[in-house]
Amino acid sequence: MAQQSPLRTANGIVFEDLSGTRSIITDNPYDALIETCGAPSEIQACYALHRETRNATQRQNFVSKEFAGVTIDPILHKLVNPGRYPDFSDARNCLVFWARPPADVRALIADLQNQLLTAAPNLWLMPIECLHMTTLEITFSLTAPEIDDIVDRMSNKVPEITDYAYDHRARLIKPKLSYDTAAIALSFEPAAGECPPDGRTPEADDYTYHHLRRDLYNLSKSTGVEVASRYVVPSAHLTIARFVSQMDISASQSDDRLDLGKVESMLNHIEKINLELQNEYWPKEDATIKAGGQWVVGQEKGLDCRKGTLWYGGGETVRLGKGF
Repeated sequence: MAQQSPLRTANGIVFEDLSGTRSIITDNPYDALIETCGAPSEIQACYALHRETRNATQRQNFVSKEFAGVTIDPILHKLVNPGRYPDFSDARNCLVFWARPPADVRALIADLQNQLLTAAPNLWLMPIECLHMTTLEITFSLTAPEIDDIVDRMSNKVPEITDYAYDHRARLIKPKLSYDTAAIALSFEPAAGECPPDGRTPEADDYTYHHLRRDLYNLSKSTGVEVASRYVVPSAHLTIARFVSQMDISASQSDDRLDLGKVESMLNHIEKINLELQNEYWPKEDATIKAGGQWVVGQEKGLDCRKGTLWYGGGETVRLGKGF
């Protein structure tokens, strides 16, 4: 019998489906949205509604009377302050399949990170070489031996999974900054036939990023492992920055009281960037998309099966798939 899907959390941040579709537990958690929506344009609309609703909710959180400051990841805080925590290390081992952004998307993100620093100079920035989008998370917060055991059990399927995007090419468009009280990400929506690049037909977008996530889940489950992913909501995002200090929204370096003017200024800066992204990088009426404004998953690099302490872009590659 179908059940309501539970909310997933990490470091106090809730990963909740805000797309308006009824999320149910089935053999594959990605089936529900595909079965409910069907057409690529409707799947895109669900992704759009999720990120618009989430951004609006997070803005309300930032400006509410109850807002006490950004949510600082305590582990990252220790990692970026080795002088204060010289012997600390992240013991959380994970296993994932990442999509690596192509060069033009990486260049766009580097520019966005620089723009964000003008409003929040103390942000921690994801290193460009570490940028990734978690297409499927197998498990998280285990020991290294536990992860190695799962890798061994999946080993026969890892080549097929990491090469899967080569023949199943899902396109993402409409980049936009998404944020919460812990981090800032660059998010995309699945394409639905808009302005396909040379050599691609509009019909190719019938296979969406959500279909890719569904298929990777099925392939992984076929190995007999349990897929304990936190990320099943309709979102295609790369974390590009995290808050590691209250300083950017405090009255001053010596006064840690919250400055609501600085909070509002930071949010306005993000929204200004989003307007510029929409004007410059979203599909145009002349059927063009500026470089960096779209991404076919598997472009340049196939999927990256990654294990280890990879929460902030680290870890080691088990196998990198074939790109195109």
